[in-house]
Amino acid sequence: MDDPTVRFPQVSPGEPTIDNTPQMGAGITVHGLSEDAPPCCARVALVEGSGPRLTGEIATLLHRRLRLAATLLFFALLVFLPQHAFKTDFSRPGSGFLFGFHITNTIALGVLSGLLLTRRQMPIWQLRLAELLTFALPMTFLVAVQHFAILRRASELAQIAGIATCEAAQLTMPAGLCLFLVFTYALFVPNTWRRAAVVIGILAMTPVLVNLAIFCWYPQVRQFVPPGELTGFGLIMVVAAVTALFGVDTIGSLRQEAFEARQLGQYRLTRRIGAGGMGEVYLAEHQMLKRPCVVKLIRPDKAGDRRVLARFQREVRATAKLSHWNTIEIFDYGSTEDGTFYYVMEYLPGMSLAELVERFGPLPPERAVHFLRQICDALSEAHAAGLIHRDIKPGNIFAAQRGGVYDVAKLLDFGLVKPAPDQEAIHLTGEGMIAGSPLFMSPEQATGDGAPDARSDIYSLGAVGYYLLTGRPPFEGKRAIKVMIAHAHQDVIPPSQHRDGIPDDVQQVVLQCLAKAPADRYQNAASLAEALARCTTADRWTREDARRWWKESG
Repeated sequence: MDDPTVRFPQVSPGEPTIDNTPQMGAGITVHGLSEDAPPCCARVALVEGSGPRLTGEIATLLHRRLRLAATLLFFALLVFLPQHAFKTDFSRPGSGFLFGFHITNTIALGVLSGLLLTRRQMPIWQLRLAELLTFALPMTFLVAVQHFAILRRASELAQIAGIATCEAAQLTMPAGLCLFLVFTYALFVPNTWRRAAVVIGILAMTPVLVNLAIFCWYPQVRQFVPPGELTGFGLIMVVAAVTALFGVDTIGSLRQEAFEARQLGQYRLTRRIGAGGMGEVYLAEHQMLKRPCVVKLIRPDKAGDRRVLARFQREVRATAKLSHWNTIEIFDYGSTEDGTFYYVMEYLPGMSLAELVERFGPLPPERAVHFLRQICDALSEAHAAGLIHRDIKPGNIFAAQRGGVYDVAKLLDFGLVKPAPDQEAIHLTGEGMIAGSPLFMSPEQATGDGAPDARSDIYSLGAVGYYLLTGRPPFEGKRAIKVMIAHAHQDVIPPSQHRDGIPDDVQQVVLQCLAKAPADRYQNAASLAEALARCTTADRWTREDARRWWKESG
């Protein structure tokens, strides 16, 4: 089964999750926020003062398009190189120079294509230089081809005219290759119409000016090129340039519309970082504050389901009530004209505890206790407000860096939160519903007997502690139902049997959390926090230890 919870910014190990009521975020898996940053220190690159003109997004698009254009032009020159070699009469003046120029341009474009393919990020000045070379190299080659072709054809016509009168002999100006280059630029390079007008104008007018220079400089060319032919060639290039410019403007308008479509009020969606059956999660930026955030939304085609909207609104309201430092903060909530509902959360640099253990192995006991105590504080506030999380697991606990403090635990995703009993909650969840992650759910959740209370969250937090200490959940299995049965009926193997060096007092706290009967567990998060504080390792993981670990691991 898919894990329906939202995790950001990294994917945690696959824990199957069961929830047979509609909810926001079903099937959503959120990936790293930065393609280039390592998972242990995922960062987001937001451009200050970003807008639809030249943002990091446009720079990325320019890089990708230049890569395609340079590769296309490279292969175009490469394909015609053998034909050029076999059909060239090297005894003619300029033939050797032209063939060498062909080889030089092909190699240069090949190197440029390779650089664009291997470099993942390039500053804008390098991209503009690559743009210049990508189109200047083929244009100089085409101009050279045009120059020698016109002179050769004029020479051939002069020989024919010397043998017999041939008044109908005329020399036409080749325009096909130049048109190809103009339209390639218009199609591949994202631009404003003003800048495109300059570049396309240069590309279109260069062969016209070269032809005019040839016409004026060589008498034999003037003999066979009617003035109307020169004018016609110029008109063709002007019409092509105007058409290409309209194409650039149209593509730019579509890009602008797509940009505006990704606006949610004051929030610009910069990158989708997760998607599922019910909705999507985006990395976003507040337009006025220039602050990164995460936007969770529900799709319009799902918004018509009253139960889905009720669950979505309940998640927002439940989380927004909580203000503890160790709970994810909700900034905003709203809906768009097309019926898309969304809410905005704080962006957390760091990684989930699931990702942390997956990448670096089990945690030192003192660090595990450090995280567990913080989550106890977050749960104390939630439970006092009558909210039961019901889906506590490593993927829903984040090790974040906030305000220069490292290893700040953040409790995420209240999508399965259960409020104090009321009529709305009864209709939304119903008795006997199974919700949560089988690897970390309490026995009462697994069996569906009764409504889970705060002690159910205590059990799940104990399972998280077990995972942090050993690198494995208390029970494992390929099928969710077997894991759930194990939670309900099998005894837990003590963590010390999986890993040496776990203090007895820490182990006893975890095992008491994992007691089958709710009455045998800690009865609230505060009592669990007190028990953890009495452990010998309670205060051994300091802020300096956390800072040093992240610096060395990042």
